[in-house]
Amino acid sequence: MLNTDPTLRVESDALGMVTLPADALYGPQTARAIANFDVSRVALSDFPSFVRALAYVKKAAAEANGRLGLLEVSLRESIIAACDEILADRHHDAFAVGMFQGGAGTSSNMNANEVIANLALQRRGLPLGSYDVIHPNDHVNLSQSTNDVYPTAIRIALLFGNRDLLQAIGRLAETFETRASEFSTIRKLGRTQLQDAVPMTLGQEFQAFASTLREDIERLEELSKLLGQINLGGTAIGTSINASPEYQSLVVPILAEMTGLPLVATTDLIEASWDTGVFVLYSGMLKRSATKLSKIANDLRLLSSGPRGGIGEINLPPLQPGSSIMPGKVNPVLPELVSQVAFQVIGNDVTVTMASEAGQLQLNAMEPVILYNILNSVSLLQRTCDAFATRCVSGITANPDTCSSHLERSTALVTELVPLVGYEKASQIAYRILGENRSAGEILSEERSFALAKLGSELEP
Repeated sequence: MLNTDPTLRVESDALGMVTLPADALYGPQTARAIANFDVSRVALSDFPSFVRALAYVKKAAAEANGRLGLLEVSLRESIIAACDEILADRHHDAFAVGMFQGGAGTSSNMNANEVIANLALQRRGLPLGSYDVIHPNDHVNLSQSTNDVYPTAIRIALLFGNRDLLQAIGRLAETFETRASEFSTIRKLGRTQLQDAVPMTLGQEFQAFASTLREDIERLEELSKLLGQINLGGTAIGTSINASPEYQSLVVPILAEMTGLPLVATTDLIEASWDTGVFVLYSGMLKRSATKLSKIANDLRLLSSGPRGGIGEINLPPLQPGSSIMPGKVNPVLPELVSQVAFQVIGNDVTVTMASEAGQLQLNAMEPVILYNILNSVSLLQRTCDAFATRCVSGITANPDTCSSHLERSTALVTELVPLVGYEKASQIAYRILGENRSAGEILSEERSFALAKLGSELEP
Protein backbone atom coordinates (compact mmCIF):
# COMPACT_ATOMS: atom_id res chain seq x y z
CA MET A 1 0.00 0.00 0.00
CA LEU A 2 1.33 3.42 -1.01
CA ASN A 3 2.15 5.71 1.89
CA THR A 4 0.77 9.22 1.44
CA ASP A 5 1.40 10.51 4.97
CA PRO A 6 4.53 12.71 4.93
CA THR A 7 5.08 12.09 8.66
CA LEU A 8 5.55 8.38 8.04
CA ARG A 9 7.72 6.11 5.95
CA VAL A 10 7.35 2.42 5.17
CA GLU A 11 10.20 -0.06 5.24
CA SER A 12 10.29 -3.84 5.05
CA ASP A 13 12.23 -6.68 6.62
CA ALA A 14 12.01 -10.45 6.38
CA LEU A 15 8.64 -10.45 8.15
CA GLY A 16 6.97 -7.79 6.01
CA MET A 17 6.18 -4.09 5.96
CA VAL A 18 6.69 -1.78 8.92
CA THR A 19 5.50 1.82 9.24
CA LEU A 20 7.96 4.22 10.89
CA PRO A 21 8.06 7.91 11.74
CA ALA A 22 9.49 9.65 8.69
CA ASP A 23 12.43 11.08 10.64
CA ALA A 24 13.25 7.94 12.66
CA LEU A 25 16.91 7.03 12.44
CA TYR A 26 16.13 3.41 13.23
CA GLY A 27 14.56 0.86 10.92
CA PRO A 28 11.99 -1.93 10.91
CA GLN A 29 13.75 -4.39 13.22
CA THR A 30 14.16 -1.70 15.87
CA ALA A 31 10.52 -0.70 15.48
CA ARG A 32 9.39 -4.29 16.03
CA ALA A 33 11.61 -4.56 19.12
CA ILE A 34 10.26 -1.31 20.56
CA ALA A 35 6.75 -2.72 20.30
CA ASN A 36 7.67 -6.16 21.60
CA PHE A 37 9.75 -5.13 24.61
CA ASP A 38 7.89 -2.13 25.97
CA VAL A 39 7.82 -3.41 29.54
CA SER A 40 10.55 -1.77 31.62
CA ARG A 41 10.28 1.71 30.08
CA VAL A 42 14.09 1.73 30.33
CA ALA A 43 15.74 2.04 26.92
CA LEU A 44 19.30 1.64 25.66
CA SER A 45 19.48 5.43 25.56
CA ASP A 46 19.20 5.50 29.35
CA PHE A 47 22.68 3.95 29.48
CA PRO A 48 24.84 6.23 27.29
CA SER A 49 27.99 4.24 28.07
CA PHE A 50 26.49 1.19 26.38
CA VAL A 51 25.34 3.16 23.34
CA ARG A 52 28.86 4.52 22.98
CA ALA A 53 30.24 1.00 23.41
CA LEU A 54 28.14 -0.25 20.50
CA ALA A 55 29.37 2.65 18.38
CA TYR A 56 32.98 1.82 19.22
CA VAL A 57 32.51 -1.81 18.13
CA LYS A 58 30.90 -0.77 14.85
CA LYS A 59 33.59 1.82 14.20
CA ALA A 60 36.40 -0.67 14.82
CA ALA A 61 34.67 -3.26 12.62
CA ALA A 62 34.33 -0.77 9.76
CA GLU A 63 38.00 0.16 10.04
CA ALA A 64 39.11 -3.49 10.08
CA ASN A 65 36.86 -4.43 7.17
CA GLY A 66 38.19 -1.46 5.24
CA ARG A 67 41.80 -2.46 5.80
CA LEU A 68 40.98 -6.00 4.66
CA GLY A 69 39.41 -4.68 1.46
CA LEU A 70 35.97 -5.98 2.43
CA LEU A 71 34.41 -2.50 2.68
CA GLU A 72 35.07 0.15 0.07
CA VAL A 73 36.66 3.36 1.28
CA SER A 74 33.60 5.60 0.93
CA LEU A 75 31.39 3.16 2.86
CA ARG A 76 34.00 2.78 5.60
CA GLU A 77 34.35 6.53 5.96
CA SER A 78 30.58 7.08 6.08
CA ILE A 79 30.07 4.39 8.73
CA ILE A 80 32.97 5.65 10.84
CA ALA A 81 31.67 9.23 10.63
CA ALA A 82 28.22 8.05 11.74
CA CYS A 83 29.78 6.21 14.69
CA ASP A 84 31.69 9.35 15.65
CA GLU A 85 28.40 11.28 15.85
CA ILE A 86 27.10 8.71 18.33
CA LEU A 87 30.36 8.79 20.29
CA ALA A 88 29.86 12.55 20.56
CA ASP A 89 26.62 11.74 22.44
CA ARG A 90 24.37 12.68 19.53
CA HIS A 91 21.30 10.72 18.41
CA HIS A 92 21.16 8.57 21.54
CA ASP A 93 17.39 8.98 21.61
CA ALA A 94 17.26 6.77 18.52
CA PHE A 95 18.47 3.86 20.64
CA ALA A 96 14.95 3.19 21.82
CA VAL A 97 14.84 -0.58 22.32
CA GLY A 98 14.04 -1.67 25.87
CA MET A 99 16.90 -2.96 27.98
CA PHE A 100 14.87 -6.08 28.79
CA GLN A 101 14.62 -7.97 25.51
CA GLY A 102 14.54 -11.44 24.08
CA GLY A 103 16.93 -12.52 21.36
CA ALA A 104 20.22 -12.36 23.29
CA GLY A 105 20.74 -8.72 22.37
CA THR A 106 19.91 -9.00 18.65
CA SER A 107 17.54 -6.04 18.91
CA SER A 108 20.25 -3.88 20.46
CA ASN A 109 22.70 -4.83 17.73
CA MET A 110 20.17 -4.16 14.98
CA ASN A 111 19.18 -0.87 16.61
CA ALA A 112 22.82 0.19 16.30
CA ASN A 113 23.14 -1.18 12.76
CA GLU A 114 20.04 0.66 11.53
CA VAL A 115 20.84 3.97 13.22
CA ILE A 116 24.43 3.97 11.94
CA ALA A 117 23.31 3.04 8.43
CA ASN A 118 20.76 5.86 8.34
CA LEU A 119 23.19 8.41 9.78
CA ALA A 120 25.67 7.39 7.08
CA LEU A 121 22.96 7.79 4.45
CA GLN A 122 22.10 11.25 5.76
CA ARG A 123 25.71 12.31 5.47
CA ARG A 124 25.53 11.39 1.79
CA GLY A 125 22.33 13.36 1.33
CA LEU A 126 20.30 10.22 0.72
CA PRO A 127 16.83 9.41 2.09
CA LEU A 128 16.55 7.39 5.28
CA GLY A 129 16.07 3.72 4.54
CA SER A 130 18.11 3.72 1.30
CA TYR A 131 19.63 0.42 2.31
CA ASP A 132 20.58 -0.48 -1.25
CA VAL A 133 23.43 2.00 -0.75
CA ILE A 134 24.38 1.37 2.89
CA HIS A 135 22.78 -1.70 4.45
CA PRO A 136 22.50 -2.31 8.24
CA ASN A 137 23.48 -5.98 7.89
CA ASP A 138 25.64 -6.19 4.79
CA HIS A 139 27.78 -3.16 5.61
CA VAL A 140 27.44 -1.98 9.22
CA ASN A 141 27.28 -5.54 10.60
CA LEU A 142 29.89 -6.95 8.22
CA SER A 143 32.09 -9.69 9.80
CA GLN A 144 29.99 -9.55 12.96
CA SER A 145 27.22 -11.26 14.85
CA THR A 146 25.14 -10.09 17.77
CA ASN A 147 26.85 -12.84 19.74
CA ASP A 148 30.25 -11.19 19.57
CA VAL A 149 29.15 -7.54 19.26
CA TYR A 150 26.82 -7.51 22.24
CA PRO A 151 29.07 -9.12 24.89
CA THR A 152 32.01 -7.04 23.65
CA ALA A 153 29.96 -3.87 24.04
CA ILE A 154 28.89 -4.98 27.52
CA ARG A 155 32.52 -5.32 28.56
CA ILE A 156 33.45 -1.93 27.11
CA ALA A 157 30.57 -0.25 28.92
CA LEU A 158 31.53 -1.95 32.18
CA LEU A 159 35.18 -0.98 31.83
CA PHE A 160 34.23 2.65 31.34
CA GLY A 161 31.75 2.46 34.20
CA ASN A 162 34.28 0.69 36.41
CA ARG A 163 36.78 3.49 35.83
CA ASP A 164 34.25 6.07 36.99
CA LEU A 165 33.26 3.92 39.96
CA LEU A 166 36.89 3.51 41.07
CA GLN A 167 37.31 7.27 41.05
CA ALA A 168 34.16 7.72 43.13
CA ILE A 169 35.22 5.10 45.69
CA GLY A 170 38.64 6.73 45.80
CA ARG A 171 37.11 10.13 46.54
CA LEU A 172 35.05 8.62 49.34
CA ALA A 173 38.10 6.86 50.82
CA GLU A 174 40.05 10.12 50.69
CA THR A 175 37.24 11.90 52.51
CA PHE A 176 37.32 9.29 55.28
CA GLU A 177 41.10 9.66 55.46
CA THR A 178 40.75 13.40 55.96
CA ARG A 179 38.32 12.83 58.84
CA ALA A 180 40.66 10.18 60.25
CA SER A 181 43.53 12.63 60.35
CA GLU A 182 41.41 15.26 62.09
CA PHE A 183 40.15 12.73 64.65
CA SER A 184 43.51 11.04 65.28
CA THR A 185 43.94 12.26 68.88
CA ILE A 186 40.40 11.63 70.09
CA ARG A 187 40.39 8.57 72.35
CA LYS A 188 37.15 6.67 72.49
CA LEU A 189 35.56 3.36 73.28
CA GLY A 190 35.95 0.50 70.82
CA ARG A 191 33.01 -1.90 70.78
CA THR A 192 32.43 -5.53 69.84
CA GLN A 193 28.95 -7.05 69.65
CA LEU A 194 27.65 -3.59 70.66
CA GLN A 195 29.37 -4.03 74.03
CA ASP A 196 32.27 -2.07 75.56
CA ALA A 197 35.58 -3.55 74.39
CA VAL A 198 38.92 -1.72 74.37
CA PRO A 199 40.19 1.82 73.83
CA MET A 200 40.91 3.19 70.36
CA THR A 201 40.87 6.55 68.63
CA LEU A 202 38.13 7.96 66.46
CA GLY A 203 40.81 8.45 63.82
CA GLN A 204 41.57 4.73 63.78
CA GLU A 205 37.89 3.98 63.33
CA PHE A 206 37.59 6.31 60.33
CA GLN A 207 40.89 5.14 58.82
CA ALA A 208 39.52 1.59 58.83
CA PHE A 209 36.58 2.80 56.72
CA ALA A 210 39.02 4.24 54.21
CA SER A 211 41.22 1.14 54.21
CA THR A 212 38.37 -1.25 53.43
CA LEU A 213 37.34 0.92 50.49
CA ARG A 214 40.92 1.01 49.21
CA GLU A 215 40.92 -2.80 49.26
CA ASP A 216 37.88 -2.87 46.98
CA ILE A 217 39.54 -0.45 44.57
CA GLU A 218 42.40 -2.94 44.20
CA ARG A 219 40.03 -5.87 43.62
CA LEU A 220 37.95 -3.95 41.06
CA GLU A 221 41.11 -2.95 39.21
CA GLU A 222 42.14 -6.61 39.04
CA LEU A 223 38.78 -7.54 37.51
CA SER A 224 39.35 -5.03 34.71
CA LYS A 225 41.84 -7.47 33.21
CA LEU A 226 39.17 -10.16 32.95
CA LEU A 227 36.57 -7.75 31.56
CA GLY A 228 39.06 -6.79 28.87
CA GLN A 229 39.04 -10.28 27.32
CA ILE A 230 36.62 -10.02 24.39
CA ASN A 231 35.23 -12.46 21.83
CA LEU A 232 34.90 -10.00 18.94
CA GLY A 233 35.60 -11.91 15.76
CA GLY A 234 34.00 -15.10 16.98
CA THR A 235 30.70 -14.16 15.26
CA ALA A 236 27.77 -16.50 15.96
CA ILE A 237 29.14 -19.21 18.28
CA GLY A 238 32.87 -18.67 18.26
CA THR A 239 33.70 -20.42 14.98
CA SER A 240 34.23 -17.03 13.22
CA ILE A 241 31.82 -18.01 10.46
CA ASN A 242 31.38 -15.24 7.81
CA ALA A 243 34.48 -13.41 9.06
CA SER A 244 37.86 -13.23 7.34
CA PRO A 245 40.60 -15.35 9.00
CA GLU A 246 42.58 -12.13 9.56
CA TYR A 247 39.64 -10.17 10.94
CA GLN A 248 39.90 -10.94 14.68
CA SER A 249 43.62 -10.31 14.95
CA LEU A 250 43.05 -6.94 13.29
CA VAL A 251 39.80 -5.69 14.84
CA VAL A 252 40.66 -6.30 18.51
CA PRO A 253 43.80 -4.09 18.55
CA ILE A 254 41.93 -1.42 16.58
CA LEU A 255 39.14 -1.44 19.15
CA ALA A 256 41.61 -1.29 22.02
CA GLU A 257 43.33 1.72 20.47
CA MET A 258 40.04 3.51 19.78
CA THR A 259 38.71 3.03 23.30
CA GLY A 260 41.97 3.33 25.20
CA LEU A 261 40.96 0.22 27.11
CA PRO A 262 43.07 -2.90 27.84
CA LEU A 263 41.17 -5.11 25.40
CA VAL A 264 42.63 -8.43 24.25
CA ALA A 265 41.29 -11.36 22.29
CA THR A 266 40.02 -14.25 24.36
CA THR A 267 41.83 -17.54 23.91
CA ASP A 268 38.79 -19.78 23.35
CA LEU A 269 36.09 -18.16 21.23
CA ILE A 270 33.65 -21.06 21.61
CA GLU A 271 33.80 -20.85 25.41
CA ALA A 272 33.64 -17.07 25.38
CA SER A 273 30.44 -17.12 23.32
CA TRP A 274 28.45 -18.58 26.20
CA ASP A 275 30.50 -18.01 29.34
CA THR A 276 29.23 -15.13 31.49
CA GLY A 277 31.30 -16.02 34.54
CA VAL A 278 33.17 -12.72 34.52
CA PHE A 279 29.87 -10.89 34.93
CA VAL A 280 29.01 -13.03 37.95
CA LEU A 281 32.43 -12.31 39.41
CA TYR A 282 32.21 -8.58 38.77
CA SER A 283 28.65 -8.33 40.05
CA GLY A 284 29.73 -10.22 43.18
CA MET A 285 32.49 -7.67 43.68
CA LEU A 286 29.96 -4.87 43.40
CA LYS A 287 27.89 -6.67 46.01
CA ARG A 288 30.92 -6.84 48.29
CA SER A 289 31.50 -3.11 47.93
CA ALA A 290 27.82 -2.38 48.55
CA THR A 291 27.87 -4.56 51.66
CA LYS A 292 30.87 -2.69 53.04
CA LEU A 293 29.30 0.68 52.31
CA SER A 294 26.13 -0.33 54.12
CA LYS A 295 28.14 -1.54 57.12
CA ILE A 296 29.95 1.80 57.26
CA ALA A 297 26.64 3.64 56.96
CA ASN A 298 25.20 1.60 59.83
CA ASP A 299 28.24 2.44 61.98
CA LEU A 300 27.83 6.15 61.31
CA ARG A 301 24.16 5.93 62.25
CA LEU A 302 25.06 4.24 65.53
CA LEU A 303 27.93 6.58 66.37
CA SER A 304 25.73 9.62 65.71
CA SER A 305 22.65 8.19 67.42
CA GLY A 306 20.82 10.39 69.88
CA PRO A 307 22.03 13.04 69.84
CA ARG A 308 21.23 13.11 73.58
CA GLY A 309 19.83 9.64 74.13
CA GLY A 310 22.28 7.58 72.08
CA ILE A 311 26.00 7.13 71.53
CA GLY A 312 26.45 10.63 70.14
CA GLU A 313 30.21 10.45 69.54
CA ILE A 314 29.96 12.11 66.13
CA ASN A 315 27.59 14.52 64.41
CA LEU A 316 26.33 13.99 60.87
CA PRO A 317 25.54 17.08 58.79
CA PRO A 318 21.89 18.10 59.31
CA LEU A 319 20.50 17.83 55.78
CA GLN A 320 16.76 18.12 56.31
CA PRO A 321 14.08 18.04 59.03
CA GLY A 322 13.52 14.49 60.14
CA SER A 323 9.90 14.38 61.17
CA SER A 324 6.52 15.80 60.33
CA ILE A 325 5.51 15.60 64.01
CA MET A 326 8.68 15.71 66.16
CA PRO A 327 10.30 19.18 66.24
CA GLY A 328 14.09 19.23 66.22
CA LYS A 329 14.48 15.69 64.92
CA VAL A 330 17.11 15.22 62.19
CA ASN A 331 17.51 11.83 60.56
CA PRO A 332 20.69 10.20 59.16
CA VAL A 333 19.23 10.30 55.66
CA LEU A 334 22.43 9.78 53.65
CA PRO A 335 23.53 6.64 55.55
CA GLU A 336 19.97 5.34 55.11
CA LEU A 337 20.22 6.02 51.38
CA VAL A 338 23.52 4.14 51.21
CA SER A 339 22.00 1.05 52.79
CA GLN A 340 19.00 1.10 50.45
CA VAL A 341 21.31 1.27 47.45
CA ALA A 342 23.25 -1.65 48.89
CA PHE A 343 20.06 -3.69 49.13
CA GLN A 344 19.34 -2.98 45.45
CA VAL A 345 22.86 -3.94 44.36
CA ILE A 346 22.61 -7.19 46.32
CA GLY A 347 19.32 -7.94 44.59
CA ASN A 348 20.84 -7.11 41.21
CA ASP A 349 23.60 -9.61 41.92
CA VAL A 350 21.04 -12.37 42.51
CA THR A 351 19.50 -11.61 39.12
CA VAL A 352 22.91 -11.67 37.40
CA THR A 353 23.69 -15.03 39.01
CA MET A 354 20.40 -16.59 37.90
CA ALA A 355 20.73 -15.17 34.38
CA SER A 356 24.25 -16.53 34.04
CA GLU A 357 23.11 -19.98 35.16
CA ALA A 358 20.36 -19.91 32.52
CA GLY A 359 22.75 -20.06 29.59
CA GLN A 360 22.22 -22.98 27.20
CA LEU A 361 24.63 -24.67 24.82
CA GLN A 362 26.60 -22.13 22.73
CA LEU A 363 24.90 -18.92 23.93
CA ASN A 364 23.41 -17.19 26.94
CA ALA A 365 20.21 -15.48 25.82
CA MET A 366 19.84 -13.73 29.18
CA GLU A 367 22.70 -11.27 28.70
CA PRO A 368 20.32 -8.27 28.39
CA VAL A 369 19.18 -8.61 32.00
CA ILE A 370 22.80 -9.16 33.07
CA LEU A 371 23.76 -5.93 31.30
CA TYR A 372 20.90 -3.96 32.82
CA ASN A 373 21.53 -5.05 36.39
CA ILE A 374 25.30 -4.62 36.38
CA LEU A 375 25.16 -1.20 34.73
CA ASN A 376 22.44 -0.25 37.19
CA SER A 377 24.62 -1.35 40.11
CA VAL A 378 27.68 0.50 38.82
CA SER A 379 25.84 3.78 38.26
CA LEU A 380 24.01 3.53 41.61
CA LEU A 381 27.24 2.88 43.52
CA GLN A 382 29.13 5.63 41.75
CA ARG A 383 26.50 8.30 42.46
CA THR A 384 26.01 7.02 45.99
CA CYS A 385 29.72 7.17 46.83
CA ASP A 386 29.89 10.76 45.61
CA ALA A 387 26.79 11.78 47.55
CA PHE A 388 28.03 9.97 50.67
CA ALA A 389 31.38 11.78 50.47
CA THR A 390 30.17 15.27 49.68
CA ARG A 391 26.90 15.45 51.60
CA CYS A 392 27.73 13.36 54.65
CA VAL A 393 31.27 12.24 55.45
CA SER A 394 32.95 15.56 54.59
CA GLY A 395 30.76 17.32 57.15
CA ILE A 396 31.07 14.88 60.06
CA THR A 397 32.29 16.42 63.31
CA ALA A 398 33.39 14.77 66.54
CA ASN A 399 32.22 15.15 70.14
CA PRO A 400 35.50 14.60 72.05
CA ASP A 401 33.93 15.05 75.49
CA THR A 402 31.31 12.40 74.75
CA CYS A 403 33.98 10.04 73.44
CA SER A 404 36.04 10.56 76.62
CA SER A 405 33.02 10.15 78.89
CA HIS A 406 32.00 6.84 77.32
CA LEU A 407 35.55 5.57 77.61
CA GLU A 408 35.94 6.62 81.24
CA ARG A 409 32.66 5.05 82.29
CA SER A 410 33.42 1.74 80.56
CA THR A 411 35.55 -1.23 81.50
CA ALA A 412 37.69 -0.80 78.39
CA LEU A 413 40.62 0.78 80.21
CA VAL A 414 40.88 -2.23 82.50
CA THR A 415 41.97 -4.44 79.61
CA GLU A 416 45.23 -2.52 79.48
CA LEU A 417 45.93 -3.66 83.07
CA VAL A 418 45.79 -7.39 82.34
CA PRO A 419 49.51 -7.70 81.51
CA LEU A 420 50.32 -5.86 84.77
CA VAL A 421 47.93 -7.31 87.36
CA GLY A 422 46.60 -10.48 85.67
CA TYR A 423 43.16 -11.34 84.32
CA GLU A 424 41.54 -12.18 87.71
CA LYS A 425 42.50 -8.90 89.38
CA ALA A 426 41.53 -6.94 86.27
CA SER A 427 38.12 -8.66 86.31
CA GLN A 428 37.56 -7.61 89.92
CA ILE A 429 38.31 -4.01 89.01
CA ALA A 430 35.94 -4.20 86.02
CA TYR A 431 33.10 -5.52 88.16
CA ARG A 432 33.68 -2.70 90.66
CA ILE A 433 33.31 -0.16 87.84
CA LEU A 434 30.05 -1.75 86.69
CA GLY A 435 28.63 -2.47 90.14
CA GLU A 436 29.40 0.90 91.69
CA ASN A 437 28.48 2.86 88.54
CA ARG A 438 31.62 4.95 88.82
CA SER A 439 34.25 5.95 86.30
CA ALA A 440 37.22 3.77 85.54
CA GLY A 441 39.51 6.60 86.59
CA GLU A 442 38.03 6.76 90.08
CA ILE A 443 38.21 3.04 90.69
CA LEU A 444 41.69 2.73 89.24
CA SER A 445 42.87 5.61 91.42
CA GLU A 446 41.51 3.89 94.52
CA GLU A 447 43.04 0.56 93.52
CA ARG A 448 46.39 2.26 92.98
CA SER A 449 46.19 4.01 96.36
CA PHE A 450 45.28 0.75 98.06
CA ALA A 451 48.17 -1.05 96.37
CA LEU A 452 50.62 1.65 97.40
CA ALA A 453 49.35 1.68 101.00
CA LYS A 454 49.58 -2.08 101.22
CA LEU A 455 53.05 -2.00 99.76
CA GLY A 456 54.04 0.63 102.33
CA SER A 457 52.72 -1.40 105.30
CA GLU A 458 54.63 -4.45 104.15
CA LEU A 459 57.85 -2.45 104.11
CA GLU A 460 57.43 -1.14 107.73
CA PRO A 461 59.66 -2.87 110.36
